[in-house]
Amino acid sequence: MTPLVLALLLHAQDPAAAEAPAAPPAAAPAEERLPTGAPKDDYQFVAWCYGALRGYLDLHDEMMPEVKRIETQFRKPGTSLEDDLRVYADMQRDGREKLKQFQAALTAAEKATVRPINIQGAAAVRQGRLSWTAGPDVTKARKAQEWMSWALPARCERIAGELETRAKLSGAALRANAPAEEPAPPAATDEPAAEAAAPPTS
Repeated sequence: MTPLVLALLLHAQDPAAAEAPAAPPAAAPAEERLPTGAPKDDYQFVAWCYGALRGYLDLHDEMMPEVKRIETQFRKPGTSLEDDLRVYADMQRDGREKLKQFQAALTAAEKATVRPINIQGAAAVRQGRLSWTAGPDVTKARKAQEWMSWALPARCERIAGELETRAKLSGAALRANAPAEEPAPPAATDEPAAEAAAPPTS
């Protein structure tokens, strides 16, 4: 019996080796994890991102008085209130640009399929916006703190880019064969849907 065969036989008879569990799969990086409550489907996920970001941007005017109070009360020595408040204005501009990116991806996906996926998209937009709906027990200070610390999930931009690329590749034939007189279905991000999705103001 060769040493190799002997070693294999001994390994097969080793209970510890036979019962050794498989290594668990590596956890996804934090920035790539699916946010709580967000849909797994790429199209619906991008719609959820659009809704969550739209909800964040729409809260700006309501949140800023409390944000100014917090930033003033907890001012670090040597820092400028004006500089810190400017950050929120920059985030508004950046957020509007991202909304355009998400809308372009959603529109491309809607044009690339004959199914009325805009219905699911509008529902996902509402779901994203409703994540900003606070209960009666949430104080203005707590809501403002959450708004100040909120960041758009990093995977939103990546998935939106991938969705738009796939949609443009697969939708070329559909667009070429579509009747010219047939109107396009409403987009998931059309204003009527967005207005219906808006959380109640307090």
